[in-house]
Amino acid sequence: MNGSDETGGSETSAERRVLAVASGGGHFKQLLRLVPRLPRVSRVTWVTQDTGLAEDLLRAVGRGHEPLHHVPYTAPRDLVNLTRDAAEVRRLLRREPHDLALSTGAGIAATVLPTARMMGLRAVFVESATRVEGPSLSGRILQRLPGVELCSQHPDGRGFGPRWRSVGSVHDEFTPGPTTDVGALRRVVVTLGTIRPYGFRRLVERLLTVLPDTTEVLWQTGATDVADLPIDGRASVPAPELEAAMQAADVVIAHAGTGTALTAFELGRCPVLVPRRARYDEHVDDHQVPTAVSLAARGLALHAEVEEITEQLLRTAAGRSVRQLEAPPVLAL
Repeated sequence: MNGSDETGGSETSAERRVLAVASGGGHFKQLLRLVPRLPRVSRVTWVTQDTGLAEDLLRAVGRGHEPLHHVPYTAPRDLVNLTRDAAEVRRLLRREPHDLALSTGAGIAATVLPTARMMGLRAVFVESATRVEGPSLSGRILQRLPGVELCSQHPDGRGFGPRWRSVGSVHDEFTPGPTTDVGALRRVVVTLGTIRPYGFRRLVERLLTVLPDTTEVLWQTGATDVADLPIDGRASVPAPELEAAMQAADVVIAHAGTGTALTAFELGRCPVLVPRRARYDEHVDDHQVPTAVSLAARGLALHAEVEEITEQLLRTAAGRSVRQLEAPPVLAL
């Protein structure tokens, strides 16, 4: 991979003011973990489309005092509203100078990073860790534009291109922990993600046939319509409540989104990750499949398709754990 700085700028020892930009959910969660690993940062301004989760996440890691700017939520591939987001960021940069614009996506990166670069900032796109075999649509758009640096979170860079370089991964911060024997499943957390408009009803229906009747379940269902199902589904659960439930649960079952996986890892859990499938209109593509496979290969999660989920599989995951490294590696940026 090519590790050159396409902006033509030279690195100095001066501390940097960072504009950290991402949509909500897993993209923001990744950004939140990557920014502290940047060298020479004096100030961080956060920009996200999320209107609730971001505040909870920043407070949870002691960064609630840092500036947070919201831009309107946009659905995936909504170019009109993404352009409006870029205009909001342009106004912000005119008021407050920054040196580096960093984004983990998704679509917001394709409009905001070129805008930041045109305004004189170093602009860096770190592709989501969910992208194992090649760039997302946002990454493919950005690789056609000069001046924006392109970074992958996977060391081999398979499926990327000569402009991309590897800078390390959010998953490098974790390692498998000890295992134990687990009996009956008492408490379970099921979280389907909150990305609209995609539901994941297949997973809910499968779990209703697998989970024992005595199991206490917290269901975060996102955009999935469960009104006719015998569960107490909640579209969105506040981050502190969800994390407390994960901490107390025997096992976490989730779509194979990076944000949910990272939260489980932080709490020492080895989640069961079930990828959404595009053929069922559960996502824009099948990028969650290699994500689940990759995390299972690291020993950090169990990967299962919907039809492969069994009570025994869930008990196996409940007996595994994940440890967080005390000193994660510095990002090569």
